[in-house]
Amino acid sequence: MDPIVNAREPRGEEGRRFLEHMNADHEGMARWGTSFLAIPKDADVLDVGCGGGRNVQYFLDTCTEGTVTGIDMSEMSVKVSREVNASEIENGRCSIIQGNVSDLPFDEMSFDIVTAFETVYYWPDIVDSFKGVLHVLRSGGQFMICNEADSLNERTQSWVDRIGHGMRIYDADELRGFLKEAGFVGIEVHGVPENQWLCLVAKRP
Repeated sequence: MDPIVNAREPRGEEGRRFLEHMNADHEGMARWGTSFLAIPKDADVLDVGCGGGRNVQYFLDTCTEGTVTGIDMSEMSVKVSREVNASEIENGRCSIIQGNVSDLPFDEMSFDIVTAFETVYYWPDIVDSFKGVLHVLRSGGQFMICNEADSLNERTQSWVDRIGHGMRIYDADELRGFLKEAGFVGIEVHGVPENQWLCLVAKRP
């Protein structure tokens, strides 16, 4: 099986290998994206679609007085992410749960920062999903989307064809429009066109 088709919901040992690869391969893009966030040391962070847990680990290292929660629909992603962040889970600063962006199991205004690395491609109703993110953010909280694909680049169609499963790649204007419709303000857009890197940061009023 083409390993990339395991991207939406990694499973089995092939899924584990994919997650370990993603942890290493997307480090540069992820750190570029997080550079646009204001990250207080005591921030409570939620990483939606936490994958192999490397970004959860980054926020734990950065928010030394805060907490970090990861959520992913994939059982294997949850398992690997828990392994990567085992010490902070034991210390009570980290929680990794299995769940879906369409029904986030958190109270309103629970987080200062919500992130979505390489995952909004798969969100079933993106505006409703963004509204769910808005609900769990505190006033003035930041929502960051970081993608390594832009629909304006013709090469991205090959990824859609290989992965399938309802995958959709968006451009900056589409994502900005969805964020506005969901109620976000102060939307910033950043990009590195030669790498197809795209990052948007928006705030809850």
